[in-house]
Amino acid sequence: MAAHKVFSKLPTLQTPSCARSFSVSHQDMVTLKDIRMRLASVTNIQKITKSMKMVSAAKYARASRELIPARVYGDGNKALLEKTEITGDESKPNHLCVAVTSDRGLCGGVHSGIAKALKLKIAEQPAGVNTNLILCGDKLKAILGKTHGSNILLTMQEIGKKPSFFDEAAFVAQAVLDTGYEFDYGKLYYNKFRSVISYIPTADPIVSLETLGTSEQIGSYDDVDEEILRCYHEFSLASSVFYAMKEEACSEQSARMSAMENATQNAGEMIDKLRLTYNRQRQAVITTELIEIISGSVALETAD
Repeated sequence: MAAHKVFSKLPTLQTPSCARSFSVSHQDMVTLKDIRMRLASVTNIQKITKSMKMVSAAKYARASRELIPARVYGDGNKALLEKTEITGDESKPNHLCVAVTSDRGLCGGVHSGIAKALKLKIAEQPAGVNTNLILCGDKLKAILGKTHGSNILLTMQEIGKKPSFFDEAAFVAQAVLDTGYEFDYGKLYYNKFRSVISYIPTADPIVSLETLGTSEQIGSYDDVDEEILRCYHEFSLASSVFYAMKEEACSEQSARMSAMENATQNAGEMIDKLRLTYNRQRQAVITTELIEIISGSVALETAD
């Protein structure tokens, strides 16, 4: 009779405790495994962002050195246009915007800033004005392709992967001229470098050969015939593009360096929170198991 009494107590005391112990431990172990996997993933991401920051810092140092001599090209070209007051007629219908970006991302708002400036330019243009876009870089094409695909005249890739040379700028300038689009008013869009944490989207004027040739101010210079004017126009456009590429490269590398530094810091904060959560969860699992072991031991002693 006593044996039957003990046998009847064991299922009522031990079975619920064992079932509860199995379900809680299994669920907590899965949670701990997920946290460990998440922690390892974020740690790997932090290593990648830290490496990218170091690479961008080295590229930024080179880009900043190359920007100083390149500014001579841009300043010299703008000086002539300012002295002769040649800007083109904005009221005429054919406008052209050449935008210089790159194919790479993870650099903050470098590409989106240029895209916003172009969208604003198209949105504010008066009726009857047609603005065509020539885009250097895949990122800008991806941003504007869906909304302003009808305005895109030409796109170019493989920009910004390596440091730009004047030959590359001359190729871009020749591609612009080879389109055959006769524009009346033009702008060259790029990011002008200001500091390590600051850049500003900038639009410099570009003029067509017809606008340059029909200007009265250009006649004040000696020996300006048609061939000299054509050569100067090609060199002027290439110089402007080269200057814009150097400004864009320096702005992009500094922005990517800052973005990767912020990403590394954010990953570090996330790692600290995940470690704290993991330790708390692990302590809760250990405490629960100890309580259930003690409860089972007490139940067995009571049953005996």
